[in-house]
Amino acid sequence: MAEHTVKAFDEDITRLRGLVAEMGGLAELSITEAMDALVGGNEDLAASVIARDKRIDQLEGEVDRLAIRVLALRAPMADDLREVIAALKIAGVIERIGDYAKNIAKRVGHIEGRKRFEPLTLLPIMNELASDMVHDVLTAYAARDAVAAAEIVRRDAKVDAIYDSVFRNFVSYMVENPATISSVAQLMFVARNIERIGDQATNIAEIVHYAATGTYLPEREDVIPPA
Repeated sequence: MAEHTVKAFDEDITRLRGLVAEMGGLAELSITEAMDALVGGNEDLAASVIARDKRIDQLEGEVDRLAIRVLALRAPMADDLREVIAALKIAGVIERIGDYAKNIAKRVGHIEGRKRFEPLTLLPIMNELASDMVHDVLTAYAARDAVAAAEIVRRDAKVDAIYDSVFRNFVSYMVENPATISSVAQLMFVARNIERIGDQATNIAEIVHYAATGTYLPEREDVIPPA
């Protein structure tokens, strides 16, 4: 490539990474604030989370357009191609994480008897684990750290185990307290969304690993196509 073409490509990659980082930061904030709103019954905070999802969607659109332009004009190969495709795919995953946070925020006005509602106390730890996975996988993406990405994939099993335990507790609580069925059903929906956030962090980790190394993690071989 001519020098000006290489410089322009580097600028495009930097811009792609910046957009993904901005999306990730907003999604992380939404995960935390959605749970804070749920626990505290703060509908104003929940509304902020819901509104923020529009910005995450807008950023995904910017990533899509820039990535397509880079692929069309720069015709990247090998490592560079993986870099562009990784940004494109990670942006799509972050958008889904934002949707899950929005879904949690939408449950805020549907929980009764919040102050001493035992099922609600089971969710913050699960949410923190999933949120930490998102934060750490975005750090791994920024650092192109395949080792850290592989470690994050292993952590998803803990989120899944907590989800199974929470689900069983919720079912038992509804059987013993039939009047709470409506509220607990809402919390089951929340727990499922948190579990899905952990799954999506795992998806990002697999993409990061492939982008950094050109090899797939053993568990899955369908993350992104080879360059």
